[in-house]
Amino acid sequence: MIIDTHIHLDDNRYDDDFEDVITRAYESDVKRFIIPGADPLTLDKAIKLAEAHEDIYFAVGVHPYDLEAFDSLDFEKYITHRKCVAVGECGMDYFRLEGSDEEKTVEKELQKRVFVGQIRLAKKYKKPLIVHIRDASNDAKNILLEEDAGKVGGVLHCYNADEQLLSLSKENFYFGIGGVLTFNNAKKLVHVLPKIPLERLVIETDGPYLTPMPHRGKRNEPAYTRLVAEKMSELLSIKIDEIEKITTENAKKLFHIF
Repeated sequence: MIIDTHIHLDDNRYDDDFEDVITRAYESDVKRFIIPGADPLTLDKAIKLAEAHEDIYFAVGVHPYDLEAFDSLDFEKYITHRKCVAVGECGMDYFRLEGSDEEKTVEKELQKRVFVGQIRLAKKYKKPLIVHIRDASNDAKNILLEEDAGKVGGVLHCYNADEQLLSLSKENFYFGIGGVLTFNNAKKLVHVLPKIPLERLVIETDGPYLTPMPHRGKRNEPAYTRLVAEKMSELLSIKIDEIEKITTENAKKLFHIF
């Protein structure tokens, strides 16, 4: 069995054939799904999907691109729901910073405040974190360490192959590996993958984004996690059944799902 630990099933690109997407996933032995809280506007939709499907779970969080939603989002309403398994997708992202140096500094400080706030909520409610890091590894890592986020742990979603983040494996953090691993230009991730402890690997799609080869350019979906597992099997010289077993047990342990 494979668990897709990061799939945006609340995205409207799945609306027309949602049940077919789930059926194809089951046929590919993908049996559990976690919807990250990346868009507060679709959070209620994520809950409805989780309530209607036993194998779908969700997380509540504010993405670095939606910082203004943090102060108005009623976290406690969602975080106590029986199908809520994590806080996130939260984190740090400096990729889109624009404006003057002063404006960029203000934006970074806001990102830090919102990230710290979500870490503290995760610790309060004993939920793991789903962490997004892009072009901000140093600051994000320092915050995770300073806030003792290892108490709840989490996953570095779409792990960016930055080796300075590998030490977080000792702080109860896992590494989400998705379709990027199959890309021709993923040399850095291919190089770093063997350095990640097996007991810290989980599989994700980030669908509808980052579709693995040979379907790159099309909508991603949970069934394609098998392509990620196959590539991991090839690169690590481990049978695919073992890859599935390891990553599934890791995901169950991290998110407390069975």
